[in-house]
Amino acid sequence: MTLSSALVAVRGVKCDDDVVRLACELLSAKKGKLYILHVIEVERGLPVDAEIDLATARGEEVLSHLEEVAAHYKCEIDAELIQARHAGSGVVQEAVEKAVDSIVLGLPYRERYGSFSMGNTIPYVLKNAPCRVILWRDPMWDPSSNGQLSR
Repeated sequence: MTLSSALVAVRGVKCDDDVVRLACELLSAKKGKLYILHVIEVERGLPVDAEIDLATARGEEVLSHLEEVAAHYKCEIDAELIQARHAGSGVVQEAVEKAVDSIVLGLPYRERYGSFSMGNTIPYVLKNAPCRVILWRDPMWDPSSNGQLSR
């Protein structure tokens, strides 16, 4: 399966590199367009376009690093930082505006109250995305940690 365009939503977590590589490998080598998106969630007490310097600086670092990861592949890269009230709606809106073939998401293995948790963003994207959604979940156990839970 090859895609002509993919949107990868990133958060600055360990699996982002793997997710970007996966998207690059799925893209058509000659015409593939990779959108790397970092969403800053803005709390309701602030205007959605408020200047959030620390989050913006961190987002720019994440995008810069992932552009370097993707640079080894032969696809067109467009990295963008946006602000939204909810990351899931920001991802879906960008996917619609860019008319991508697929959204690729990474999910570190996490537990909440003793049970596996996907959080709020991924279920929202799975429910509302107009295109394919490819989900990469990190392993439960970190192979380099002698059987310790990956968190």
